Amino acid sequence: MPVSIASSGMLPVWQPVRGADRTLVEQLEAELVGRIEAHMLRPGSRLPSVRKMAESAGLSRYTVIEAYERLQARGLILSRPGAGYFVRPPVDLPVVAEAVVQEQTEPSRLDVTWLLREMFGTGTSVKLTAASGVLPQHWLDADLVAGAIRASARSDVEGLLHYGHPQGSPHLRKHIAAMLGAQGIAAHPDHHLMTTSGVTHAIDLVLRLMVQPGDTVLVEDPGWPLIFGRLAAYGARIISVPRRREGPDLEVLERLAAEHRPKLFLINSVVHNPTGYTLGAAAAHDVLRLAEKHDFMILEDDTYADFHDGTAIRLASMDRLQRVILVTGYAKTLAAGLRVGVLAARPDLVVRLIDLKLLAGLSTPQLGENVMTRLLREGHYGRHLLRLRQKVNQARQQCVDVLTTCGLNVPYLPPAGIFVWADCGQDSETVARAASEGGMLLAPGTLFSSTQAPSTMLRFTVSAVEQAELWPALASLLGRS
Repeated sequence: MPVSIASSGMLPVWQPVRGADRTLVEQLEAELVGRIEAHMLRPGSRLPSVRKMAESAGLSRYTVIEAYERLQARGLILSRPGAGYFVRPPVDLPVVAEAVVQEQTEPSRLDVTWLLREMFGTGTSVKLTAASGVLPQHWLDADLVAGAIRASARSDVEGLLHYGHPQGSPHLRKHIAAMLGAQGIAAHPDHHLMTTSGVTHAIDLVLRLMVQPGDTVLVEDPGWPLIFGRLAAYGARIISVPRRREGPDLEVLERLAAEHRPKLFLINSVVHNPTGYTLGAAAAHDVLRLAEKHDFMILEDDTYADFHDGTAIRLASMDRLQRVILVTGYAKTLAAGLRVGVLAARPDLVVRLIDLKLLAGLSTPQLGENVMTRLLREGHYGRHLLRLRQKVNQARQQCVDVLTTCGLNVPYLPPAGIFVWADCGQDSETVARAASEGGMLLAPGTLFSSTQAPSTMLRFTVSAVEQAELWPALASLLGRS
């Protein structure tokens, strides 16, 4: 017969502390967790009934019930109808062979999966990082986002209990259409726009719709590594077009387009990742001319465009969303956790992409879209963006200065963005591997090539300037100290 706390003489001699920082529920929960973890309450032991615990500790029954429910949610106790609450026996976790762990954390070559694992904290221990693709939390405005979340939850409680609109919040689409209009992109909120769970989701939907195994897709070199992985997963034939300061190498683009008849060209036109370059007007015109001549579509990635001061040239504006599909989002400038992305395309494509979105994941989360709507409507996002741009611009110049001091060469100072593309003068993958062994994360240029061609370039995030201990370590690694 299971032994209860009461019958074993273990009914708490414990009393809650009134007026403490922790609530009464939290205090009782912590007390019982401590007893379970210290094996004072053995597996199979029965807890006092709700009534007895309430009387013993001088608590209300509702307080005891909530504490018990929290323990049950944590998997520490279980409820048996008619019998009471019992300490749950521990679950034996499966043993994972050390060789498997080694294979995951020590790849034979550094690839995009390795970089993503390290950036998101699931790889080996990293103490210093210059390779993160996002800005640190204290550069963003957590209070702004938290306030908008609270206000949005209060104003639309009923909406949070249902799936969102498949095309995305109508209110958000209306505000985004107005913003795009100010940038010269004519997009009707009901016909040209849909929301996604971030830019990555938007790109993935486009690739699902447009790319079949064996199709040729043109990408920029250097370019965003994740794109290369997604295209490979769909069986696409990936061909690189060199990226210059003013845009893609047009001579190479025309030759490859004529030879391979590509289905799609992926371009990061404004504040290019990793170089920070922005497409020039003449190059933009020629890219669209070649797309028309050789009958391919363009996927324009606008992820970092909000870091650009003023109005930049966008293919979507010049093309009026005929051959261009535009994707953008707010993860880099506001909050990655909101996962709010936007896709703009011609109406027939939007209809088909919404169907794919429904099949892949139904709708996008209503709360994040409500939060983004509030921040745009009340002008908070615009003001935040001005402050953030100023900080990023200052840090970018500082980053270039310190990289030069460490012996790296920055061939061109990017006018905008959170990255600096620098030449370390030696094989950057070898440098990055040595850095990783010392607890430093660097992003080697080989990752930004679809063929992973050898490179002497490294991508640095400008917020790395705040890590004073990183730079002597980097100089030493490069043999420049």
